[in-house]
Amino acid sequence: MSTEKHNNFPSTFTLDNFSSTTKLASNEVKRPSDSKESISEKEYNPFDHRIPSHPTSITGSLIHLLKSSLGTGILAMPNAFKNGGLLFGFIGTIVVGFLCTYCVHILVKTSHEICKRSRIPSLGFAETSGAAFEYGPKPLRKFSKAAKIFVDVALVITYYMGNCVYIVFIAESLKQLFDYWFPDSEFSKHVWMAMIMCPLLLTAQVRELKHLVPFSLLANVFMVISFAITLYYMFDKIPDPAERDLFSSFGQLPMFFSTVIFAMEGIGVVMPVENNMERPQYFLGCPGVLNTAMSIVVILYGTIGFFGYLKYGDKTEGSVTLNLPVKEIKAQIVKLLIALSVFFTYNLQLYVPMDIIWRKLVSARVDGATKKQIAQITMRCLFVGGTVAVAAAVPDLEPIIGLVGSICFSTLGLLVPSVVETVFCWDGGLGFLKWRLFKNIFLSVFAIFALVSGTAQSLTTLIENTKRG
Repeated sequence: MSTEKHNNFPSTFTLDNFSSTTKLASNEVKRPSDSKESISEKEYNPFDHRIPSHPTSITGSLIHLLKSSLGTGILAMPNAFKNGGLLFGFIGTIVVGFLCTYCVHILVKTSHEICKRSRIPSLGFAETSGAAFEYGPKPLRKFSKAAKIFVDVALVITYYMGNCVYIVFIAESLKQLFDYWFPDSEFSKHVWMAMIMCPLLLTAQVRELKHLVPFSLLANVFMVISFAITLYYMFDKIPDPAERDLFSSFGQLPMFFSTVIFAMEGIGVVMPVENNMERPQYFLGCPGVLNTAMSIVVILYGTIGFFGYLKYGDKTEGSVTLNLPVKEIKAQIVKLLIALSVFFTYNLQLYVPMDIIWRKLVSARVDGATKKQIAQITMRCLFVGGTVAVAAAVPDLEPIIGLVGSICFSTLGLLVPSVVETVFCWDGGLGFLKWRLFKNIFLSVFAIFALVSGTAQSLTTLIENTKRG
């Protein structure tokens, strides 16, 4: 690539600029001309103009996508099946997995189409959402900026709350272990959260996506080993499936959907990963990075959920590792490795909100390399401290997972992509008999159902647990 092309189409911040991620928001989309002749889609391929400073390989991208979905959520899948039943849980997991994958697909495809039309190398989640309104019907174009701000704010809240769940999970796992090893220990869950914060303050300073690959790799290795041992316990003296409900009750379904959506969604990481790929043309398609990653995710989630609930039934905890017998060495290894895996995943989940906060609120207000460096360190320390504070205030794992899944991931993962595609395709792109419109209405209704019902039930559970505590 020539120097001229690099200047015309900048695609990354480097560490010298003290950014944390690919430069997703600096590519502003100009309002399109109403003349269709001004659009030359075939003359511009955005992939040819992407020049990330630290490109990620196909394997590295696959690892990141897997790690963005393979977190504490998969350990909550048996609890999700408890709220859905064996049969409904199995079918529902496949359906939700398909819907989540499909919504990511339409978001990325829409982003590619906008890049072609606007002659821009790459766009982030928020920029894609805003640009869709710019290319949508004239009455909606004034909402472009609002759409960008909404997605940015939602992403920060989503991953902030997701990291709060991680803190709770790590603290619970370590406390259970050390309470067994040292019965006289009086360390509360809050003390463990404070101790976890110290190493997180250090690892949170890693800023480039490529440099996070070893963290994701370690987390995946630890998670796979833990899954293998957990499955051993699940298959040991497995009960008769007739002893479990095939379908729980309609009242429990909101928690099922909220938990599964929380477990599978990693949409905030998708656009940075895709934009930073060395060969982004392999992200979509068959098999493609996206389809491969999500197929693995659905299989693992369905397996853990089905056999976890089959093994433990109504005694299933918010995380299935809490059901494992802490007196046994194998179970202790699982609890420790899972805690380490989630610890290393925290940094990947930190990536998205830090990029948004830095670009939108901090970078332009700080001058000088030294001050920018100090600002980066301070911002990341405040974020980590904030997640620990919230986790300490609400240390109940199950309702937090349901709340984050229903409010955050159902909105970002399902509702926003369907709205974005509808608005972008409104003028002549809705397909035969406007099938895209009806399909996206279904997706929006499902997302709103998960949002409202899941939030209500999670808050009810949270209030009840607080009263009992």
